[in-house]
Amino acid sequence: MADVLQGYKEIPEEDRKKADVFFAQGAKVAATGNYEYAIEMYLQGLMVDPDAKEAHQALRDISMKRKASGGKDLGFMKKMDLKRPGKDDTENMLRAERLLSYDPGNTDNMLRLIKSAHKAGFYDTVLWIGPILQKANSDNGKHEDINKYIALRDIYVDLKLWRQATDACQRAMNMKPDDMELMRIVKDLGAMDIIKEGNYLESGSFRGSIKNMDAQRKLIEADMDIRDADVLARQVKDADAEFQAAPEDASKLSRLVDALVRSETMENENRAIELLQQWYEKTGQFRFRLTMGKIKINQLRRQDRAELSRLRQASKAAQASKDPKDIADYNALVAQYKQFQKEKNEEELKEFQLFSENYPTDMTFRYEWGVRLFALDRHNDAIAMFQQARADPKLRVDASTYLGRAFMACGFGEEAVETLKGTIDEYELRGDERSKALFYWYGNALELKGDPVTALKTYSQLVQWDFNYRDVQARIKRLRTPQSGPAAQ
Repeated sequence: MADVLQGYKEIPEEDRKKADVFFAQGAKVAATGNYEYAIEMYLQGLMVDPDAKEAHQALRDISMKRKASGGKDLGFMKKMDLKRPGKDDTENMLRAERLLSYDPGNTDNMLRLIKSAHKAGFYDTVLWIGPILQKANSDNGKHEDINKYIALRDIYVDLKLWRQATDACQRAMNMKPDDMELMRIVKDLGAMDIIKEGNYLESGSFRGSIKNMDAQRKLIEADMDIRDADVLARQVKDADAEFQAAPEDASKLSRLVDALVRSETMENENRAIELLQQWYEKTGQFRFRLTMGKIKINQLRRQDRAELSRLRQASKAAQASKDPKDIADYNALVAQYKQFQKEKNEEELKEFQLFSENYPTDMTFRYEWGVRLFALDRHNDAIAMFQQARADPKLRVDASTYLGRAFMACGFGEEAVETLKGTIDEYELRGDERSKALFYWYGNALELKGDPVTALKTYSQLVQWDFNYRDVQARIKRLRTPQSGPAAQ
């Protein structure tokens, strides 16, 4: 079993549960006929749990319904963007699946999807899309492509799925019946299917097989709250021993750092930072400094969550007691939290600026740099960052939203309106969080520009999606009151 599953990437149970929230929302909106929004929800869920076989199939069912109802394919430029290579195999897989969701019969997208899923270690996804690709290719008439059968065969062979490999190769041989090499391979694969009958996959999925293998371990480690800490400590100990045995091996350092960081304790994280600093000074390789910076940012975010929790508890106590002392304590905590936020943003800004200077083509760092500048009210500087970051298709919507807000903060209403309106026209989804933010700030920009009529129409559309979004109800009421002026931004 171990050799069969080599390369398989198991998704943590916690991530599966997070993804299920998106899948449930996708199923809910699909039932109303809002297929584009449903597709987006499923794709967002698959970003978290990319190997959710049932979700892949549900997404395909939705795409088929959308197609049957007259849904159109994506535009040419959008498709060109999605066909470009992503940062990793997971992103390539999901890009192919997005294309397939809007053109469910496209076998080229199916092939790209299965190849990326295989490389990424999402073998349940391979099991799902493989038969779909094989049938679609077979039904493609004169456009049936032998190379797609060969590609399927090679993927199945790598996964030791002999029966599926034999079938794919047989279909290739049917297209070239005189090919002696294909004939030989079919016989060899058939023999492997008989000798090593595929009983290792009794559950019908790799995820199920892993689950069966883990059953006994889970019985032993029944008390997970206690055992998790023990397991993490053991992982640190094992990784430390390996590193001490080979202190010049960067892979051993990486394993130790990962184990230390997973513990989420300040002591272990600080040790990881010290080790990374030593290697950064020794090698001059910025990747070690990058990991250091990411650990520091995670520490700040964890502290932020703790401070915010304290603030909320103090707020509840002040509201419940009405005691002047509790209210004073709460106000003091609010002032402390604002100061902490300022210092946190300043520290994170330094890190993202450093990351961006060392990886100038990675617009994610430039975007995050801009977000911190914006939070620190350095709007003029933030504009330049967002203008550069929006060139990345993945960041275009979020960066453009911030860019419009930064223009407003600097008093450039016309520029804000044009930026946000152009992004709204390009963004195909309606009713999701991004489109709600776009419409809200577009309405703000229209008010600043002095166009209350269009602003009211914009807010009206937004309130139909989400009645309680920000202060949109108050804005609508104010704009419907005669002689109302623009709101303060």
